Amino acid sequence: MPPSIRKLTGRIGAVVEGVDLTAPPDPLTVTALRDALNQHKAIVFDDVNLDHAGQERVAGWFGELTTAHPNVPAADGTTNVLAVDSETSKANEWHTDVSFVVNPPQATTLRSVVTTPYGGETLIANAAAAYRDLPEPLRALADSLRVVHTNRYDYARPSATTAQRQEYDRIFASTPYEAEHPVVRVHPLTGERGLFIGGFAQHIVGLSRSESAGLLRLFQSYVTRPENILRWTWAPGQLLIFDNRITQHYGVDNYDDHPRRLNRVTIAGDVPVGVDGRRSEQLVGDASHYSRVLEVAA
Repeated sequence: MPPSIRKLTGRIGAVVEGVDLTAPPDPLTVTALRDALNQHKAIVFDDVNLDHAGQERVAGWFGELTTAHPNVPAADGTTNVLAVDSETSKANEWHTDVSFVVNPPQATTLRSVVTTPYGGETLIANAAAAYRDLPEPLRALADSLRVVHTNRYDYARPSATTAQRQEYDRIFASTPYEAEHPVVRVHPLTGERGLFIGGFAQHIVGLSRSESAGLLRLFQSYVTRPENILRWTWAPGQLLIFDNRITQHYGVDNYDDHPRRLNRVTIAGDVPVGVDGRRSEQLVGDASHYSRVLEVAA
């Protein structure tokens, strides 16, 4: 039987039921899941029974895996798992994962390991809906712009930090990366246009920093409209997968000092392409150890 897909909001998110993630993959089921991800941008599975290897295996249904991170070591001796752990980092800034490399991951999987008694939600925003919300003059302007993303700005840094978080920040930025991307990315499978910005986007090519900041704030305000956001409250044993090509996400830091851990595995992506057909370019750094560049991502 095909999986059951239940929408969570009108613009983003769906719960998937009727899929045994511990069983060998069925090609028809995998196709249905990929179609659901293209349509809903984020899909969630409840009551999963996965360890590191199981999460890596399910992520592999969607394509080739990246390593854990260009700079941050993998969790527990694995190659592909990154611990998103409140002890070392809190991703409480809107961002697209690893957008400072020329081919950011096409998709991200997050598995709940330690959940909080309250708060700690993950917000995911539909960047395609944000683009459609733009008035036509702003869409035309966005279509024409390029923006530099860099890891030299750490989205995860809290205002009051611990020694562990300071060390994480140092490792995160230890090798600098910069990539130039289109402000509007054309999704390689659906053809949708989405605002490809977020916390790593630092300045628009050809503009001053103050001009860039003003425009990026304006565009970002459309991404983070409440209508475009799925607010996911974590429970034990859940798996969330979102399309990193056309979403942004944010870890809400509203759970006091309670521990929180999600394990992240990402799927390698292709090089973004703008409305004009121009591809992204790596300006600083070589991330080939992190991810092979795919011609067309699944």
